[in-house]
Amino acid sequence: MSLEKLRALAIELSARETANSGRALPAAHIFQRAEVTTFEAVVYNPVICLILQGRKEMNVGRQFVSLAEGDALLVSHDLPVTSRITEASPEAPYLALIISLDLGILRSLYEQVGEAVSDDHHAMSLSASAADPAWIDPMVRYLELMDAPLDIQVLGPMILKEIHFRLLLSPIGGMLRNLLAVDSHASRIAKSIQQIRTSFREPLVVSDLAQVAGMSASSFHEHFKSVTGTTPLQYQKDLRMIEARALLERGVPSVSVAGFQVGYESPTHFSRDYSRKFGCSPKHHLARAS
Repeated sequence: MSLEKLRALAIELSARETANSGRALPAAHIFQRAEVTTFEAVVYNPVICLILQGRKEMNVGRQFVSLAEGDALLVSHDLPVTSRITEASPEAPYLALIISLDLGILRSLYEQVGEAVSDDHHAMSLSASAADPAWIDPMVRYLELMDAPLDIQVLGPMILKEIHFRLLLSPIGGMLRNLLAVDSHASRIAKSIQQIRTSFREPLVVSDLAQVAGMSASSFHEHFKSVTGTTPLQYQKDLRMIEARALLERGVPSVSVAGFQVGYESPTHFSRDYSRKFGCSPKHHLARAS
């Protein structure tokens, strides 16, 4: 199946999502923008993202990724990501297919194929490559179900399982394999990530997170950075900044209130970190909400 066929289905699915204000397919979402953007910060959950039109740049810690039409991005852990769309127009909007990854499906597959795959010690939580035709074919078949609710219910899970299987065995599936290996460093770090996400407003105590991961503090710090590309403290700070920007753009009463709500005691410290992250003061984003 061709990328052109998948793009046509994605445009149709996007129109349906817009018209119905909801998802037509439970695991798929179409992201579309008609213009280039400045840098935006979001948290990516485990997904496969296939660029169908346009270009995008992304940063995770010190890792930089540039994506063009036909490229795929695989995210295995929850990651704070900074990104911007660099090629888009009303005539040719940026278009991406995003399929959520189900760790339950991946675990069941790993139990079947675990011995046939090996860990990848150099894998990252965010990996990119040209899309494999072996992924595109089942993605096309999944999007073709959008008009058939019964088919979505019966056939959808089988097609999604095939997509997960292809990704698990793919060259960019290394961190997925690491994550699913019993008692792996990647799986332990995933537990600590959930702890940070749950309590990102609270002071971060590395020794407590290391205990959650079952590691020494030094080992935890090393493996956290190898998996996420950043330090635990920076990871928490990124979560705080993403939440603060959302609060400011929703129109909280003041910059100091936004900082306090994400865990900062000092408005000056908050404003400094925010400006460093986004290249402008929090007052700038608060003004846009008014």
